[in-house]
Amino acid sequence: MTAREFKTAIYKEMSEMTKALGNPHRLEILDLLAQGPAPVEYISKNTTLSVANASQHLQVLKHAKLVKAERKGKYIYYKLISVDVFNAWSALRNLGFANNGEVNSLLKDYRSKSEEFEMISKSELLEKMEHDDVVVIDVRPEDEYRKGHIKRALSIPEKNLHERLEELSGDIEVVAYCRGPLCLMADEAVNYLNKNGFKAKRLEYGFPEWQESGLPVES
Repeated sequence: MTAREFKTAIYKEMSEMTKALGNPHRLEILDLLAQGPAPVEYISKNTTLSVANASQHLQVLKHAKLVKAERKGKYIYYKLISVDVFNAWSALRNLGFANNGEVNSLLKDYRSKSEEFEMISKSELLEKMEHDDVVVIDVRPEDEYRKGHIKRALSIPEKNLHERLEELSGDIEVVAYCRGPLCLMADEAVNYLNKNGFKAKRLEYGFPEWQESGLPVES
């Protein structure tokens, strides 16, 4: 193999990965799998995809060596092949925030239609947690909470929040988080809490970013 053939082969393999990333449904799947392994049925339930379509997208991601499959009992679970996949998706997302005005415009337009709320950074939240100045709630589905969550966070899925307000004290600040900066469950939770007399903020990022930063987690 010549040097030129070697480089061409490498670029070809890399292009398979970039092609796999060039689809909004597959990016959504990567965002979901960043929460932990999941079967195709769970992915279908938490996206707009049918089981058949979700399976097709997973096969593309698997062929591109971005996800892998493991059998557990009667189910096949898919997971990111390594943390590098999440880092690549995170870098692509951050590139969009930094350089694509349409991305920021869409997010700003969506949030402008709801009540204003405050964001809190990872470092600010960690400081408040160390001084017991905050209650942290994980508003993702309970299945994702069990796979891993911010240390001492309470599991209160966004869809159940209205039933469980009595578990929270109005005397202490509440911080809600979900899957990441594009996950809107935390937005809805914070808006609902603020309307009901709580002082609530949204964590700027989600659980995967918190975990990747080496901050306290448990499962």
